[in-house]
Amino acid sequence: MSMKHCMAGCAVSAALVFSSVAAVADEHPFSEGSVVNVARIRTVDGHFDDYMKWVSTVWKQEEEAAKKAGYIVSYEVMQVEPRGPDDADLLLVIRYKNWAALDGAIAKGDAIAKQIEGSVAAANQSQADRAKIRRVLGSSTMQVLDLK
Repeated sequence: MSMKHCMAGCAVSAALVFSSVAAVADEHPFSEGSVVNVARIRTVDGHFDDYMKWVSTVWKQEEEAAKKAGYIVSYEVMQVEPRGPDDADLLLVIRYKNWAALDGAIAKGDAIAKQIEGSVAAANQSQADRAKIRRVLGSSTMQVLDLK
């Protein structure tokens, strides 16, 4: 077999492999949707309203600034019925367009902190102060799978 025919055979084989990969990708019954981060918060007894005051002012301003800048798609707050002392009573939910929207998140967050709270140091102190009225139990970041 000549080198020309060998190269043509390899090209045809590669084309078949890559087209079959594309066909398999089209067979998924879903498409990748937005990315969602859910922070689980437990307020200290007697401080729910204190924490909600911060959420409805500073946190909301930060999320609105992020939304206006195109960093996030949406945000919401959900109240949860805790079943024990280590369960969340609030969920802070932030929706991003995709995983790439999280690129440069530290710099984006710092810029918004400076805009809303005056400086990153002030934002850090504010976070430390909130520890008196709430506990952050953790967060999860996940991707929505939109069913076809």
